[in-house]
Amino acid sequence: MIDLGILGTIEFTTEFFLGFVSIVIIDLILAGDNAVVIAMAVRTLPREQRRKGIILGAGAAVALRVILTFFAAQLLVIRFVKFIGGAVILWIAVKLFMEGAPAEESERKARTLMQAIWVIMVADITMSTDNVLAVAGASKGNLFLLIFGLGLSIPFVVFTSGLLASLMDRYPVIIYIGAAILGRVGGEMMMTDPFIVDTFHPPTWLQYSVEAFFTIGVIVAGKILLKWKRSKEELAAGETVEIPRSQKEE
Repeated sequence: MIDLGILGTIEFTTEFFLGFVSIVIIDLILAGDNAVVIAMAVRTLPREQRRKGIILGAGAAVALRVILTFFAAQLLVIRFVKFIGGAVILWIAVKLFMEGAPAEESERKARTLMQAIWVIMVADITMSTDNVLAVAGASKGNLFLLIFGLGLSIPFVVFTSGLLASLMDRYPVIIYIGAAILGRVGGEMMMTDPFIVDTFHPPTWLQYSVEAFFTIGVIVAGKILLKWKRSKEELAAGETVEIPRSQKEE
Protein backbone atom coordinates (compact mmCIF):
# COMPACT_ATOMS: atom_id res chain seq x y z
CA MET A 1 0.00 0.00 0.00
CA ILE A 2 1.24 3.50 -0.89
CA ASP A 3 0.05 6.45 1.18
CA LEU A 4 -0.35 9.62 -0.95
CA GLY A 5 -1.63 11.87 1.81
CA ILE A 6 -4.65 13.92 0.76
CA LEU A 7 -4.80 11.93 -2.48
CA GLY A 8 -5.63 8.80 -0.53
CA THR A 9 -3.88 5.48 -0.83
CA ILE A 10 -2.95 3.06 -3.58
CA GLU A 11 -3.72 -0.52 -2.69
CA PHE A 12 -2.81 -3.06 -5.34
CA THR A 13 -6.05 -4.97 -4.97
CA THR A 14 -8.39 -6.42 -7.57
CA GLU A 15 -10.84 -3.57 -6.95
CA PHE A 16 -8.10 -0.98 -7.54
CA PHE A 17 -6.97 -2.56 -10.80
CA LEU A 18 -10.56 -2.93 -12.02
CA GLY A 19 -11.15 0.75 -11.27
CA PHE A 20 -7.90 1.67 -13.01
CA VAL A 21 -8.75 -0.28 -16.16
CA SER A 22 -12.33 1.01 -16.15
CA ILE A 23 -11.16 4.62 -16.01
CA VAL A 24 -8.73 4.12 -18.90
CA ILE A 25 -11.51 2.58 -21.02
CA ILE A 26 -13.98 5.33 -20.04
CA ASP A 27 -11.49 8.04 -20.99
CA LEU A 28 -10.79 6.36 -24.33
CA ILE A 29 -14.49 6.06 -25.16
CA LEU A 30 -15.56 9.49 -23.95
CA ALA A 31 -12.58 11.37 -25.43
CA GLY A 32 -14.17 11.19 -28.86
CA ASP A 33 -16.99 13.72 -28.44
CA ASN A 34 -14.74 16.26 -26.72
CA ALA A 35 -12.02 15.80 -29.34
CA VAL A 36 -14.53 16.58 -32.09
CA VAL A 37 -15.40 19.92 -30.45
CA ILE A 38 -11.74 20.87 -29.99
CA ALA A 39 -10.77 19.84 -33.52
CA MET A 40 -13.58 21.88 -35.07
CA ALA A 41 -12.86 24.85 -32.80
CA VAL A 42 -9.14 25.08 -33.63
CA ARG A 43 -9.46 24.27 -37.33
CA THR A 44 -9.88 27.95 -38.22
CA LEU A 45 -6.79 28.95 -36.23
CA PRO A 46 -3.47 29.53 -37.99
CA ARG A 47 -1.49 26.29 -38.04
CA GLU A 48 1.16 27.60 -35.63
CA GLN A 49 -1.53 28.30 -32.99
CA ARG A 50 -3.46 25.05 -33.31
CA ARG A 51 -1.36 22.96 -30.94
CA LYS A 52 -1.39 25.74 -28.36
CA GLY A 53 -5.17 26.03 -28.69
CA ILE A 54 -5.63 22.26 -28.29
CA ILE A 55 -3.39 22.05 -25.21
CA LEU A 56 -4.77 25.17 -23.50
CA GLY A 57 -8.36 24.29 -24.37
CA ALA A 58 -8.06 20.70 -23.13
CA GLY A 59 -6.19 21.81 -19.99
CA ALA A 60 -8.78 24.45 -19.13
CA ALA A 61 -11.59 21.98 -19.80
CA VAL A 62 -10.07 19.38 -17.47
CA ALA A 63 -9.57 22.02 -14.75
CA LEU A 64 -13.27 22.80 -15.02
CA ARG A 65 -14.02 19.08 -14.84
CA VAL A 66 -12.20 18.85 -11.51
CA ILE A 67 -14.50 21.56 -10.15
CA LEU A 68 -17.52 19.97 -11.79
CA THR A 69 -16.71 16.63 -10.14
CA PHE A 70 -17.97 17.91 -6.80
CA PHE A 71 -21.34 18.87 -8.28
CA ALA A 72 -21.82 16.28 -11.04
CA ALA A 73 -24.27 14.03 -9.23
CA GLN A 74 -26.40 16.99 -8.10
CA LEU A 75 -26.40 18.63 -11.54
CA LEU A 76 -27.69 15.51 -13.26
CA VAL A 77 -30.90 15.48 -11.22
CA ILE A 78 -31.70 19.20 -11.62
CA ARG A 79 -34.43 19.73 -14.16
CA PHE A 80 -33.60 21.53 -17.42
CA VAL A 81 -29.81 21.51 -16.80
CA LYS A 82 -29.20 18.79 -19.39
CA PHE A 83 -31.94 20.16 -21.65
CA ILE A 84 -30.35 23.61 -21.76
CA GLY A 85 -26.91 22.03 -22.07
CA GLY A 86 -28.10 20.00 -25.05
CA ALA A 87 -29.47 23.14 -26.70
CA VAL A 88 -26.09 24.85 -26.20
CA ILE A 89 -24.30 21.91 -27.82
CA LEU A 90 -26.67 22.06 -30.81
CA TRP A 91 -25.95 25.78 -31.20
CA ILE A 92 -22.20 25.14 -31.01
CA ALA A 93 -22.52 22.33 -33.58
CA VAL A 94 -24.26 24.63 -36.07
CA LYS A 95 -21.81 27.47 -35.39
CA LEU A 96 -18.73 25.29 -35.88
CA PHE A 97 -20.22 23.72 -39.01
CA MET A 98 -20.88 27.15 -40.52
CA GLU A 99 -17.35 28.33 -39.76
CA GLY A 100 -15.67 25.24 -41.19
CA ALA A 101 -18.05 24.04 -43.91
CA PRO A 102 -16.13 22.82 -46.99
CA ALA A 103 -18.16 25.05 -49.31
CA GLU A 104 -17.00 28.09 -47.38
CA GLU A 105 -13.30 27.23 -47.48
CA SER A 106 -12.31 30.33 -49.43
CA GLU A 107 -14.35 32.64 -47.21
CA ARG A 108 -13.42 31.05 -43.91
CA LYS A 109 -12.32 33.52 -41.24
CA ALA A 110 -9.86 32.40 -38.58
CA ARG A 111 -11.02 32.97 -35.01
CA THR A 112 -8.58 34.07 -32.35
CA LEU A 113 -6.89 31.69 -29.93
CA MET A 114 -8.99 32.94 -27.01
CA GLN A 115 -12.21 32.53 -28.98
CA ALA A 116 -11.30 28.93 -29.75
CA ILE A 117 -10.46 28.20 -26.11
CA TRP A 118 -13.77 29.77 -25.01
CA VAL A 119 -15.76 27.56 -27.41
CA ILE A 120 -13.87 24.49 -26.18
CA MET A 121 -14.50 25.31 -22.52
CA VAL A 122 -18.22 26.03 -22.97
CA ALA A 123 -18.79 22.88 -25.00
CA ASP A 124 -16.71 20.64 -22.72
CA ILE A 125 -18.26 21.84 -19.48
CA THR A 126 -21.71 21.34 -21.05
CA MET A 127 -20.97 17.82 -22.26
CA SER A 128 -18.83 16.56 -19.41
CA THR A 129 -21.28 16.05 -16.56
CA ASP A 130 -21.97 12.46 -17.58
CA ASN A 131 -18.27 11.88 -18.31
CA VAL A 132 -17.17 13.14 -14.91
CA LEU A 133 -19.82 11.08 -13.17
CA ALA A 134 -18.64 7.94 -15.02
CA VAL A 135 -15.02 8.50 -13.92
CA ALA A 136 -16.12 9.35 -10.39
CA GLY A 137 -18.16 6.16 -10.22
CA ALA A 138 -15.30 4.02 -11.49
CA SER A 139 -12.90 5.54 -8.94
CA LYS A 140 -15.17 4.35 -6.09
CA GLY A 141 -14.15 7.22 -3.83
CA ASN A 142 -10.41 6.84 -4.44
CA LEU A 143 -9.16 10.42 -4.95
CA PHE A 144 -5.99 9.25 -6.70
CA LEU A 145 -7.96 7.29 -9.30
CA LEU A 146 -10.35 10.21 -9.78
CA ILE A 147 -7.55 12.73 -10.44
CA PHE A 148 -5.70 10.15 -12.55
CA GLY A 149 -8.81 9.65 -14.69
CA LEU A 150 -9.35 13.38 -15.19
CA GLY A 151 -5.67 13.94 -15.97
CA LEU A 152 -5.48 10.98 -18.36
CA SER A 153 -8.22 12.48 -20.47
CA ILE A 154 -5.89 15.36 -21.46
CA PRO A 155 -3.42 13.36 -23.61
CA PHE A 156 -6.25 11.29 -25.07
CA VAL A 157 -8.20 14.40 -26.10
CA VAL A 158 -5.10 16.33 -27.25
CA PHE A 159 -3.89 13.50 -29.49
CA THR A 160 -7.33 12.70 -30.91
CA SER A 161 -8.31 16.34 -31.53
CA GLY A 162 -4.94 17.12 -33.14
CA LEU A 163 -5.33 14.18 -35.48
CA LEU A 164 -8.92 15.15 -36.32
CA ALA A 165 -7.97 18.77 -37.04
CA SER A 166 -5.30 17.61 -39.50
CA LEU A 167 -7.69 15.16 -41.15
CA MET A 168 -10.33 17.89 -41.51
CA ASP A 169 -7.86 19.90 -43.59
CA ARG A 170 -7.31 16.96 -45.93
CA TYR A 171 -10.85 15.56 -45.85
CA PRO A 172 -13.33 18.41 -45.16
CA VAL A 173 -16.22 15.90 -45.21
CA ILE A 174 -15.17 15.00 -41.65
CA ILE A 175 -16.63 18.36 -40.61
CA TYR A 176 -20.06 16.99 -41.55
CA ILE A 177 -19.41 13.92 -39.42
CA GLY A 178 -18.22 16.06 -36.48
CA ALA A 179 -21.28 18.30 -36.62
CA ALA A 180 -23.53 15.23 -36.84
CA ILE A 181 -21.88 13.70 -33.75
CA LEU A 182 -22.41 16.90 -31.77
CA GLY A 183 -26.02 16.99 -32.97
CA ARG A 184 -26.57 13.48 -31.64
CA VAL A 185 -24.95 14.37 -28.30
CA GLY A 186 -27.15 17.47 -27.98
CA GLY A 187 -30.30 15.49 -28.76
CA GLU A 188 -29.37 12.79 -26.27
CA MET A 189 -28.75 15.34 -23.51
CA MET A 190 -32.13 17.01 -24.10
CA MET A 191 -34.05 13.71 -24.18
CA THR A 192 -32.40 12.42 -20.97
CA ASP A 193 -33.12 15.57 -18.97
CA PRO A 194 -34.97 14.65 -15.72
CA PHE A 195 -37.92 16.90 -16.65
CA ILE A 196 -38.38 15.20 -20.04
CA VAL A 197 -37.95 11.71 -18.58
CA ASP A 198 -40.25 12.26 -15.58
CA THR A 199 -42.94 14.16 -17.48
CA PHE A 200 -43.14 12.41 -20.85
CA HIS A 201 -41.46 9.03 -20.20
CA PRO A 202 -40.19 8.92 -23.80
CA PRO A 203 -39.72 5.41 -25.17
CA THR A 204 -36.33 4.36 -26.49
CA TRP A 205 -37.41 4.62 -30.13
CA LEU A 206 -38.45 8.25 -29.62
CA GLN A 207 -35.11 9.13 -28.04
CA TYR A 208 -33.26 7.57 -30.96
CA SER A 209 -35.55 9.37 -33.40
CA VAL A 210 -34.84 12.73 -31.78
CA GLU A 211 -31.11 12.02 -31.80
CA ALA A 212 -31.31 11.12 -35.51
CA PHE A 213 -33.31 14.29 -36.19
CA PHE A 214 -30.68 16.52 -34.59
CA THR A 215 -27.85 14.51 -36.16
CA ILE A 216 -29.12 15.61 -39.57
CA GLY A 217 -30.77 18.81 -38.35
CA VAL A 218 -27.58 20.65 -37.34
CA ILE A 219 -26.15 20.17 -40.84
CA VAL A 220 -29.38 21.24 -42.55
CA ALA A 221 -29.68 24.28 -40.26
CA GLY A 222 -26.03 25.16 -40.90
CA LYS A 223 -26.51 25.00 -44.67
CA ILE A 224 -29.68 27.11 -44.53
CA LEU A 225 -27.99 29.74 -42.38
CA LEU A 226 -24.96 29.76 -44.69
CA LYS A 227 -27.18 30.39 -47.73
CA TRP A 228 -29.04 33.14 -45.88
CA LYS A 229 -25.76 34.72 -44.79
CA ARG A 230 -24.34 34.53 -48.31
CA SER A 231 -27.44 36.06 -49.91
CA LYS A 232 -27.41 38.84 -47.31
CA GLU A 233 -23.75 39.60 -48.03
CA GLU A 234 -24.38 39.58 -51.79
CA LEU A 235 -27.33 41.95 -51.34
CA ALA A 236 -25.23 44.29 -49.21
CA ALA A 237 -22.42 44.18 -51.80
CA GLY A 238 -24.91 44.96 -54.59
CA GLU A 239 -26.25 47.99 -52.72
CA THR A 240 -22.71 49.25 -52.18
CA VAL A 241 -22.03 49.09 -55.91
CA GLU A 242 -25.29 50.79 -56.88
CA ILE A 243 -24.84 53.87 -54.65
CA PRO A 244 -21.93 55.41 -56.59
CA ARG A 245 -23.78 54.89 -59.88
CA SER A 246 -26.86 56.82 -58.75
CA GLN A 247 -24.71 59.61 -57.42
CA LYS A 248 -22.86 59.76 -60.72
CA GLU A 249 -26.09 60.07 -62.73
CA GLU A 250 -27.23 62.98 -60.56
